[in-house]
Amino acid sequence: MLIGAHVSPAGGLYKAIGRGAERGCEAIQIFNQSPRMWRPTAYGEDDFAAFRDAIKPSPIKAVLIHAVYLLNCASDDPEIRDKSVTSLIQSLRIGAEIGAAGVVLHPGSAKQGDVGEAIARAGAVIKEALAESERCPLHLEDTAGAGGTLGRSFAELAALLGAAGGGARLGVCLDSCHLLASGYDIRTPQGLRETIDEFDRELGLKRLGSLHLNDSQTPLGSNRDRHANVGQGELGEHGCAAFLSEPRFEKLPLVIETQGPKGDGPSAEEVQLCFKLRKRGQAARQRGAGAARTRARRSKSG
Repeated sequence: MLIGAHVSPAGGLYKAIGRGAERGCEAIQIFNQSPRMWRPTAYGEDDFAAFRDAIKPSPIKAVLIHAVYLLNCASDDPEIRDKSVTSLIQSLRIGAEIGAAGVVLHPGSAKQGDVGEAIARAGAVIKEALAESERCPLHLEDTAGAGGTLGRSFAELAALLGAAGGGARLGVCLDSCHLLASGYDIRTPQGLRETIDEFDRELGLKRLGSLHLNDSQTPLGSNRDRHANVGQGELGEHGCAAFLSEPRFEKLPLVIETQGPKGDGPSAEEVQLCFKLRKRGQAARQRGAGAARTRARRSKSG
């Protein structure tokens, strides 16, 4: 697992590498433009070259781009639809230039409309964006399920992937806060194991491309997207340790998107806490496996 955080590329794409390294990250996530503006940042080859030069000697092994929040690929408004596809194409093209592990996308919202029709619209936009870009994968993020947001269940994510053509560049980013809020009880290793078993049945593990670790301010099934700092919400340190130590998450990039202790984003201390919780979770799993083997031997001998 490559653990890291969302960081800012302010002042130049390459500066995100240094900010990640300062926090002890192995992976980073960035916005390729202001998350609340449609206007794209005009990056050129010099920017991409500087980024590639900066990442080579760094500890950063994976980069994710998060598409801007304004996108609604499921919108029935032609203007929003056109802006969404243009912005998504831009993110995918920049992702290709910097060798990103993927672009993470909130699939969109049906608002008050028909969900099936919204999935079809979102699929068409995603398919068009993939056709107008090359190489960079696209990871659809699961959602907390508020309002008409799409992707609140694995079945809905599977429908979105199918509507978008089901190509090899399509994957999923699982967010721990969103999973809990949408009703998946991942607070224990067993609960998480059952959840990922269901993901495998619905989508296949090969579709799992990236992870977000965020604790949740709101309880199981709340359908509210409210991030808490790692270990300080409904998941707690135990639940976060379980998420960080899930064996099927090995080799995936995982980033935290928390407010941080000062409200200005993830800190170095929070990143290091993730490494500690991962080790704690792994140790707990080993103890559990050892206890299970002991019980099995006693059962046979008895």
